[in-house]
Amino acid sequence: MNAGTVGLSADTEQEAIVKEAEAFVRNRIRPCVQLFQAEKGIPGSLIRELADHGYLAASLPREYGGLGLDPVYYGLFTEAFGKASPAVRSLLTVHTSLVSETLLRFCSPEQKSLWLPRLTSGQWIGAFALSEPDIGSDAKNIRTQWREEEGHYVLNGRKKWITYGDLADVFVVLAANNGKSTAFLVERTFDGVATRRVEGLMAGGDTYLAEIDLTEVKVPKGHVIGRMNGGFEYVVSTALDHGRYSIAWAGLAIAQEALDAMVTYSRSREQFGQRLSQFQLIRGMIGDAVTKVHAARALCLRAGELRRDRSPDAAIETTIAKYFTSKMAVEVVNDALQVHGANGITDQYPVAKLYREAKVLEIIEGSSQIQQEMISHYGLREYFKRGSKR
Repeated sequence: MNAGTVGLSADTEQEAIVKEAEAFVRNRIRPCVQLFQAEKGIPGSLIRELADHGYLAASLPREYGGLGLDPVYYGLFTEAFGKASPAVRSLLTVHTSLVSETLLRFCSPEQKSLWLPRLTSGQWIGAFALSEPDIGSDAKNIRTQWREEEGHYVLNGRKKWITYGDLADVFVVLAANNGKSTAFLVERTFDGVATRRVEGLMAGGDTYLAEIDLTEVKVPKGHVIGRMNGGFEYVVSTALDHGRYSIAWAGLAIAQEALDAMVTYSRSREQFGQRLSQFQLIRGMIGDAVTKVHAARALCLRAGELRRDRSPDAAIETTIAKYFTSKMAVEVVNDALQVHGANGITDQYPVAKLYREAKVLEIIEGSSQIQQEMISHYGLREYFKRGSKR
């Protein structure tokens, strides 16, 4: 954090952090996005810069090396990175939201004091290992197993689709025993841990997506996160809630970036002797995109405010925001690509990559169909009018 922010009010200080982050994105990330794609990953030097600025721990308390952003400002912070680079935003989602915030919530004081400074400083990069080759949304039925031996636990299984899995130093691993799951912190250096990149991806090729093989991995008993046999009910549900909040802002970020590109292109490109922005049907698509982006922003801010206030409605509002923004992002980017015409499917313009990245958001942290189910359960309970004959 810049020393110039010291002494400011809490909101003003947080706003200054977000502004600094926006400048960092503009100067250090946007010029390198093509390089990330070409080299299939963001370089270690940039990760160190992110850590040095506190950006790998933006939402964590200062006592652990974080920047102390509340959920609203953390959302704005996420959007700034998400507009420029889904790969960098993915690092923040996984390392900060899924791993660090989850450890902050469930670890003992001793575990926090040992592990969180390593994560906030960038000494460790974390990944969240839940999904498996045959298990995605059906996370209650994971096949990775654990057993107890004297002084430690032993894990066996395989995880897949783990963002930053081929780069991470530590993993939050969910494993089952007799139908009950437990969360463990597994270090890459433990014997029996092996990772390999997932290749041939439509999107996310620069996020170190990996499979993780766990073969007779001995995990110290002090590496259990939260309660034994409470991995899904507590750790997973909370971690995915953190992740969904980040993904909600990621959808907004992609849609805003697509809207910016659509408007800029339509005002500069000419057809039939006039600019595209003068054609009524083009203006219709722009009008729809503006409306969707504004609605998405309102949902994200609402979810952030409820999370900041620790409202019991925060989780469902986060789910609603994630569902809406992920679907809306696909729609807005699709129209942006249409406005760009043939140029839209080339790498010369940003919309082709935005199109691919937007679709991913309808799948990760719970598919859109899973979100619909969760929202429908809420709606059936909340809006039922007893005694009504209508």
